[in-house]
Amino acid sequence: MFFSNNKNELVNKNKALVGRENPINNSLFNEINGLSLNEIPKGYKYIILGMGCFWGAEKIFWNLKGVYVTSVGYAGGYTLNPTYDEVCSGLTGHTEVVKVIYDPTTISLEKIMIYFWEGHNPTQGMRQGNDFGTQYRSAIYTSSSGDLEVVKETKKEFQDMLKKHDLDKITTEIKSNIIYYFAENYHQQYLYKNPNGYCGLGGCGVKF
Repeated sequence: MFFSNNKNELVNKNKALVGRENPINNSLFNEINGLSLNEIPKGYKYIILGMGCFWGAEKIFWNLKGVYVTSVGYAGGYTLNPTYDEVCSGLTGHTEVVKVIYDPTTISLEKIMIYFWEGHNPTQGMRQGNDFGTQYRSAIYTSSSGDLEVVKETKKEFQDMLKKHDLDKITTEIKSNIIYYFAENYHQQYLYKNPNGYCGLGGCGVKF
């Protein structure tokens, strides 16, 4: 396995690992409720969120009323169907993310974004707490232009609050229509299967 010389800088597309054509997982089920991770019910929506280590990030969302199912994976980079080791190398461009599928008639995107902004520190660039590297960068990947506008508005609101507390600028990467790749089985709902497992998330202490 090769590793990037500087894991705090995004790899150039021409130097990224190619990956593979076939997914590393073909069929996955949520360990908590048994639902398929591959299906999105009619009328439901999804958003993909990067908050650092995806183990703790997923736990923030899986118990929210209106969230149908969550999964963890990789997004935002260049490598096709990457493995965890490849993402850790810094040579894929991907960050660790949580895919949240939700019922918009029960929980709003604005409410989900409040948990996102408050649940981690979005000002740290290529890190989250003691976890360093591009795979831990803060990110939001939406599935529609309408959702993109909602996300940007909540970012502006939270940035204003951070400024009042003399905190840094938000470095969160915000894009739409990004390909999501499922992580390996053992990462899915990790803290449900391993209640005492590692979680390095911590917010700024600023609330909406």
